[in-house]
Parts: sequence; C-alpha cells; structure tokens
Amino acid sequence: MKLEIVTSAGLAHKSYFLVDNHEALVIDPRRDCEIYTEIAQKYCAKINYIMETHRNEDYVIGSLELQNLTDAEIVHSKETPFKYGEHRIGDGDTFALGRLRVEAVETPGHTNDSICYVVYDSALSKEPLMVFTGDTLFAGDVGRTDLPGLDIWQVQTEKLYRSLHEKLLPLGDHVIVYPGHGAGTICGSKLSDRSITTLGYERKTNPIFQLDKDAFVKYMMGLKLYRPPYFRKMEVYNLNGPPLLKDAPITKKLSVQEFEKTARSPDAIILDTRLPGAFAASHIPGSANIGLDDLAFFPGWVVTHDQQILLVLDHLSEFKTAKTHLQRLGFDNIKGYLCPNIAAWRNKGKPTNHLFPLTPTSLKEKLDRKELALLDVREHNEWDKGHITDAKHIYVGHLAAEAIDLPSDKPLAVICGSGRRASLAASLLRRIGYEDVYNVLGGMNAWKALGYPTVN
Repeated sequence: MKLEIVTSAGLAHKSYFLVDNHEALVIDPRRDCEIYTEIAQKYCAKINYIMETHRNEDYVIGSLELQNLTDAEIVHSKETPFKYGEHRIGDGDTFALGRLRVEAVETPGHTNDSICYVVYDSALSKEPLMVFTGDTLFAGDVGRTDLPGLDIWQVQTEKLYRSLHEKLLPLGDHVIVYPGHGAGTICGSKLSDRSITTLGYERKTNPIFQLDKDAFVKYMMGLKLYRPPYFRKMEVYNLNGPPLLKDAPITKKLSVQEFEKTARSPDAIILDTRLPGAFAASHIPGSANIGLDDLAFFPGWVVTHDQQILLVLDHLSEFKTAKTHLQRLGFDNIKGYLCPNIAAWRNKGKPTNHLFPLTPTSLKEKLDRKELALLDVREHNEWDKGHITDAKHIYVGHLAAEAIDLPSDKPLAVICGSGRRASLAASLLRRIGYEDVYNVLGGMNAWKALGYPTVN
C-alpha cells in the first residue's frame, strides 16, 4: 500500500492518491489533475475510482477532468442529485482496492452529503487503518456548518456533533486522519498546520472535542466566517459537472495595442499580480492588485465568472501558475496577458496610475495630526486581536459592497497584516473613484514591531 498527498497551495486543499496491488483511487482531485496520472504511472497502477467526500464549495472538483484522462468510476453521496458519476453511495457501502477495503461512512454537518472513507487492510479486517474525512474533521478543527443555510445552521451543527461523536471517534484512537484541507482554508476557522492527525490525538487535544453538545453548538454558531460569492458558482459546477479544461478559451500573449483594445471591453478586468510596492509605483488605470499567490483565493471576491480577465505579470514565466490558480476557482475566461511586461506599456506612453505608499511611522504622524482616515481590511479574528484606534473595519472581500460608508472628505490609508490585501483594497477603491488612497506597507506587522499602540 502506498499513499501520496497532493497539496494545492493557496486553497490549502489536500487530495489523496491511494494504491494497493497496482489498483488506485483518488479522493477529491483538483481540476488540474495530470499529477494523478503521473503518480499512477510511477506505481504502474490503474486508477479505478475517483471518490468525492462532498460537493465542495471552495474549488472546482476535478473528478470529470480525471475521468476524461482515465476510465475510473466516480463515487459520491446519494444525498445530493449529482448529474454525473457512476456510484451514489451511503453508510456501509464498500469498495475493494487491491487487498484493501474502503467503506463509506455518512457524516452530515458541514454538508448533508459529507462522506468519510474508512480504509481497512483486508476484506475481513475489523480494525480500520485510516479515514479520509474531507471537510468533516480537520487537524485541530472541524468543518464549518453555516454553508447549507443560516436558517438550518443549528440543525447542521447538531448533525456534525453526532457525526463526530457517533461515527468517527468510535473508529478508534489509532486511526490516522487525512483531512480535506490544511491551515489557510476558509472551510474552517482554526486549523492546525499539521498535515495529518489521528482520532486519538484530536480527542485529547482538539478543544472542540472537549465541548458537550450545547457548548459545541454555541461555539460553532458564534464563529465569524466569510462566504465568498464564487462559492455559489462552485456549488453549481460541482453538482452538474464543470466544463473540461480542454474546452476553455485560449489565452493569448497580447501586445500593448491588443491589451489596450481588449481592456476597453465593459466586461474586462485587469488583474496585476506584481508586489504591492511595484504596483504602487506604476500600474494600468483600473487594475486590481492581486499577488500571484493570492490568485488562488481573492479573485473569488472581486471577479465574476462572465468577465474577461487580463493579466499583468512580473515575469512571463508566472503565467502558468496564474492560470492554474484562476481555473481552480472556475475562472476560465482568461483573455490574455500583457507581453512582455508593464515596462512595454509605459514605453508606449500609455497612461498609468500610482498609489501613495505609507510607512507605519508616517501613518502614525498623519493620524496624530488627523490628516487622514484609516481603513483596516483584515479578517475579524485579526481585528479582534488588536487594531489601531479610530480605524474603520471592512474586510477586503466586502469592500465593494460597503465602501459607501467610508469618509470622502480626507485621504484614506488602508492597512492589513503586511500590505498585500491593503494593496488589493486600495486598487479597488481607486476603481470606484477614491483618489487619495494610501497603502501602509508592512501593515500591522510593522506597526506592532515598532511598538505603536493598539486596542482590542
């Protein structure tokens, strides 16, 4: 038996390749799925099954994509009317994989179609080896329960409690847990950075397992969690089956003239992936600054799936990574990228804008003199741990909807943890008409390092 973990950066998504006796299965594959066929080739294995733990909401599932490369059969829950797949399963359904037995355990809560897959080392074994838990159980945390609907949030939370205590923990403390995400996912709140865990370790150390049912429900329903708008598209794709990448529009290298012409389209959006300092110095008017690594998540807040995406890259070699990040979120309409870079745009005399960079020391001086307003765009849990007096708080993902509440009678400084999210926020503010916008480079990390005061 061999097991390989495939981690997708940015989304903190984990998928799994399990092989025994040259027979293999893949659990929750990502959309760019050639990696699984490469692993299969390494082990001279045939992929028999593609197993989904639930209708994922934070990325495009790669099951159909992988089935198109193999003749594997897709397995998922009978609780959701999926429009694709060969097996709709529930409690106790089993599959043979070489000498192994894989058994489905229904664990509703995060979603009603959540299924965990328990692996035994033989057809007759009664002692499980491992369990793939999807978004039901993470290392140090459990899956959020608000996504099926706020009107049934409590019902879902109670379901998750029963799933954890009546379905998973009874498997035994020795069972190894392979979760669907690691730290950084939006599908939980306080995940550990451990890759794997065990049921016994979680029973002893996970604070959530120390709560009785009432306390568990109160805790889960008190969480402040974000739901990006792109989740709705992911739910539709993962229910009906997403389009195959071979049918995605071709992305072109665009000259300055071609880029400018395409950018004039009313449904075009320019994503500039350079670092905040470079973006602040010079950028194409109307651009949104989302760093290369952040393309794995933040386009889901600021881009709609019917928009034409244009990219400005620091280096052309970054295009493949940028395209992969976007397509994992279902953004296939990537029209092109500026070739070779922003310098060519400037050298043609095309218009540029800039942002005002601000150091924490300058920020403090201007705040003391009441020369500007301050906007903090971090998440709730970061804000609660310490923020600057008189700052206004709007999460960067909510900025487009809530910017109307910002002061317009003085310049506006934007701050986050380090400056990346603040640069995105500042670029969005420029897009909707705010002119005097500052990005605090170094953000709250630098502010605290200098010993400047915060309040909780």
